[in-house]
Amino acid sequence: MLKLIKNGQIITESGLIKGDILIENEKIQKIAEDINVLVDEVTDAQNNYVIPGGVDVHTHLNLHVGNGIVAKDDFYTGTIAAACGGTTSIVDHMGFGPKGCSLQHQVEVYHGYAADNAVIDYGFHGVFQHINDTILDEIKVMVDNGIPTFKAYLTYGFKIDDDGLLKILSKVKEVDGLLTIHPENDSVINYFRNKYLKAGKTSAIYHERSRPDYCEAEAINRVICLAQMSGNPRLYIVHLSANAGLEFIKLAQKREQNVIAETCPQYLFLDDDDYKKPNLEGLKYILSPPIRNKSNQELLWQGIIDGDISVVATDHCPFDWELRKELAANDFSKCPNGLGGIETRIPLMFSEGVMKGRISIERFVEVNCTNPAKIMGLYPQKGTLKIGSDADIVIIDPNKKVTLTNSMLHQNVDYTPFEGMKLQGYPVLTMSRGRVIVKDNIFVGEKGYGQFIKRYIN
Repeated sequence: MLKLIKNGQIITESGLIKGDILIENEKIQKIAEDINVLVDEVTDAQNNYVIPGGVDVHTHLNLHVGNGIVAKDDFYTGTIAAACGGTTSIVDHMGFGPKGCSLQHQVEVYHGYAADNAVIDYGFHGVFQHINDTILDEIKVMVDNGIPTFKAYLTYGFKIDDDGLLKILSKVKEVDGLLTIHPENDSVINYFRNKYLKAGKTSAIYHERSRPDYCEAEAINRVICLAQMSGNPRLYIVHLSANAGLEFIKLAQKREQNVIAETCPQYLFLDDDDYKKPNLEGLKYILSPPIRNKSNQELLWQGIIDGDISVVATDHCPFDWELRKELAANDFSKCPNGLGGIETRIPLMFSEGVMKGRISIERFVEVNCTNPAKIMGLYPQKGTLKIGSDADIVIIDPNKKVTLTNSMLHQNVDYTPFEGMKLQGYPVLTMSRGRVIVKDNIFVGEKGYGQFIKRYIN
């Protein structure tokens, strides 16, 4: 079947082209100013932007956090939300498995979660829970099988110590993989958390104060130093929240160390005053690292503009406000960590980035689509509009005005942290591998249409 998108403002890696895109057999066949052929389906994109489908390389679907608590979105509801927000590919950070399990264990579990459920294409990051020779040998096996990216946490129950990090970093370098890092100093967190709880300071703001910006920055600097001692492997800092950590990243990049930074919309649009909201509303904003003082926002935007921050992802991991109140009304440390954002990333970044003149439309596409695809081994299949790439395409109407409400979103959670934000511009059509799966904020795709993508980093 031949399909044609006409009259769009097409954002390619070479710049903006006013013209058409011809699609056949799930692939882009031609991009030109005027394509006149007989086709089966025509979509008019007059006055609208045509961009590659968004690539979100930091999600947590089906995440089990213990005590029977599971993140609200699974691979069906979560990928529907992604598609409705203009994202057509995700790479999910798998949750921890049983104590002592193999590296491969969670891969099998997550294939079970995603197969026959995901509505867009997906991949997985491996996750480290402990380190031994068997685990280290599994790294190459997973890279060979199309999972070249992994995650280590410097806090939580399965945190990896410095000795383990050195071993992982050296092996990742050897096999041309990439290590993503959750950077927070576990000892600092425990010290401040215990201090505040003993003093009876239990409200949501003390979540932020127990995890100060230099708790993140110290961990970033430490792992950068460990990576330098391990031969300079690819190192990817997830969910950067503050300028303190960004300064260490910039120093490393200046000396040409292979350090990549990601931030998230919550750190660009929310601030620590949200934790002070009355009637337990502050619990809505608990995630780790926490949202920061507003002074960090423009510095993070500048990092995006300057190229110090390469990716905007979401860290999508939603838990109901009702559950948060039930568990953490009297103790911030009992609150499940995470926010919903898989559906709002593209609209927020377009409205507040492009339409408000913070970043160009080209930079918007780079940080939300092309860069994550390139860094994580999805490119050129994903993240770009070029001949031979998958026809993952999103049309954004820059004149469409939307007030964000949870009721208009498709995520399976009872609130959005971005409630009431007024946006200029919104996705009006999402196409995955040549098939329209969202039109005018209505999902018209098919459960299980999404495919697992084997990824290989060049």
